[in-house]
Formats: sequence, C-alpha cells, structure tokens
Amino acid sequence: MSGYTMEPAMPMEIGPRVLPPCDQWSPVLTVPAPVCRLENFLGAERAGALLEYAIGRHEDFTAGTVLDPLTGQVSRKGRDSLVLPVTSEVFSAHLADCLPLVQEVLDHRAALTRSLTVLTAHGEGGHFGTHTDASRVRDVSTALSAVYYLHRTPRGFGGGQLRLYDTVVNDGRARPAESYRTVEPEHDTIVFFPSSAFHEVVPSTCPSGRFADHRFTLTTWISDEESATGPDARPSRVAQWMADAAEGTRPLHDAEGDHDGARPVALPPSGSATRLRTNGN
Repeated sequence: MSGYTMEPAMPMEIGPRVLPPCDQWSPVLTVPAPVCRLENFLGAERAGALLEYAIGRHEDFTAGTVLDPLTGQVSRKGRDSLVLPVTSEVFSAHLADCLPLVQEVLDHRAALTRSLTVLTAHGEGGHFGTHTDASRVRDVSTALSAVYYLHRTPRGFGGGQLRLYDTVVNDGRARPAESYRTVEPEHDTIVFFPSSAFHEVVPSTCPSGRFADHRFTLTTWISDEESATGPDARPSRVAQWMADAAEGTRPLHDAEGDHDGARPVALPPSGSATRLRTNGN
C-alpha cells in the first residue's frame, strides 16, 4: 500500500496581490497555417512517368520569375528555380476529385473552377524566398495553392522543404508570424494550402549537379474566374485575416497573363466516375 494519505484538494483563490488586476484584455492571436497533405496522389506508375517526362524536357525549362509588389515588374529577385508551364487533363481530374475533401479539411467554402500549373525544378542553391501567391489569382481570399512533389529514389538532393508561416493578428491587423510548419518534399505527395499563406522554399543542394537529381514539383494555383459572391462563398474569418496580410504582396498594377507563362484551364467536375476513367479501370 502507498504510504501517502489521500485527501481532497481544496480550492484556492488567487488574489490581486499575486496577480494584479488588468484593465484590458489584449492577447496576440496566432493562427496556424492551414494545410492538407495527401500521399500516393497519382500512384507509382503515373508518378514515375511524370518524373521521366520532367527530366526529358530539361531543355525547355526557363528561369522562374516573380512580380515586384510595388512596380509589377518581372524579376528573379529572391528566387532561383527553373519552370515549365504545363497542362494535364489527368492531373486536373485528380485535383477536381480530391478538392471536396481538401476544402472540408481546410474549411474552404468558395467555388474552384480553374487552375494554373507549372513544372518546377530546384537544383544546387535552388530556393524561393518568403512570398504569397496573390499575384497568381484574382481573389487571394478564396484561392488554394497546391504543390505536388516528384523526385528520384534515393533522393539526389537535400533541403528544399516548404515552410508555411502562421499568421499573427494584433489589434485587428494581420501579418506573417515567425513560426511555421515544415513540409518535406516526398515523392508522389501533394500539399494544399491557402494562396494567401506566406511561404518559402528553403535552399536545396544537389551534389551531383545532374538535372535528373533535382527537386521537381507540379505547382498549381486553383481559383474561380470571378471573385466570391454570396454568403456561401464568403471566406471564413481566418481566411480573411490571411488575405488581409497577403494583399500587401499583390502588385499595384495588374499583370497581363501569368509571369511564368502558365495558362488557365478549366477543372472538370469532380466525382468517382472521373477518377475511374482517368485510372483506366
């Protein structure tokens, strides 16, 4: 038996001498970056074929660009990567089929009808500094970004993780936090997050220098052709906070077309019939 006597705990009052009274309730709110990650997105056969396609198009990749928030000018500041605009009916069908689940996980309410997609490659020193995807979409409060990862096994690169920054809200003003979530670039996985989220790709290494050993992605921006309207499409409070913080990164002057040359394509209707057809079953 225990040598201790069990007695009921007595409630104690913490008085003002211990904790002086406060005249104002003023916390700083930190909102975690919403994220949804899916494994085995395309399956081994299709993921392998897509990787070989990317490697085979080496000569068609060009340097990735950014838009200056103040001038709207295209530059390469803060970014070192290669890009190739692409479209794919099969990839779009997979996106459409999983979006209802993704939107439920992310508490996302707006319609999503089209996408822009580029293949990217990061080699030695490849990176993309902290940014949002406001320049890619019409309404950043309702758009989603997706990154699908491809690489050879074993990996020929190191680093290249995605950092998704939390959002700080203080006195009604939103800004990116110093805290973040880290996403590892695992082959045949895809991660979805609000396009308003501040994020970056940390520098990668590629000891061999071979293009086949790069970190590859299909990076996609999913949105609607029009801004959200109606109560059902209205963004949540968290989404609006994030969008408010992201608007400062949107160029003051609208650019004509995507600065990496991506072309918008309509997403097909979602449903099991679409997935079965694209899988060839």
